[in-house]
Amino acid sequence: MLFKYSISKYDWQYMVTGFFLISVFIFTDLIGVIDKEHLYFVPRLISDQPYRIFTSILTHGDLNHLLSNLGGIIISRYFLMRLGIKSRFFYLKFILICSFLNFFIIWIYEKFLSFFIIYPNYAALGFSGIIYALFGFLLLTSFYGKKYFLGKEICFKSNYEVHKMLKTICLIGLIFSFLPRVSLLGHLSGFISGCFLFLI
Repeated sequence: MLFKYSISKYDWQYMVTGFFLISVFIFTDLIGVIDKEHLYFVPRLISDQPYRIFTSILTHGDLNHLLSNLGGIIISRYFLMRLGIKSRFFYLKFILICSFLNFFIIWIYEKFLSFFIIYPNYAALGFSGIIYALFGFLLLTSFYGKKYFLGKEICFKSNYEVHKMLKTICLIGLIFSFLPRVSLLGHLSGFISGCFLFLI
């Protein structure tokens, strides 16, 4: 009986997301039939290979990287359930929109740097930008509530306990983002994207 109520009709969204992340990891890291270098986000290649905007969020550096982001999905699911999610497609729509929005914010940042003749050369990968976007969105939602998302009813209610937990998680995440081999830009662009999506 407990198992019956532990599974929601909205959970397929998180399962599909996790399935794709795990599948890509199997094909890139375990079996090795796909070279990750063809999937990374690389600024100088995006204009010729725009598919990297999407494939980069599905690719992870190692097993720990993958597991941490799968944990982020589970945490996001917990908060969404606590806020009273009423949408079967919110999570997947959010991911799709954030992929574009995160890229747009990073593109603006890189154009700003190029004005000073600074051309960043790096590779980025992982689902954490999307997770930080969700945390930014849910941080504001847990305080103000949100009834609609892009014209569709989602009926999120404010929740003070969730808001307190999210403030702590976001603060720890920001500190963690300054560690070596962690994409501060990716995390910040995700968080900003989430806050922006809350406002529209």
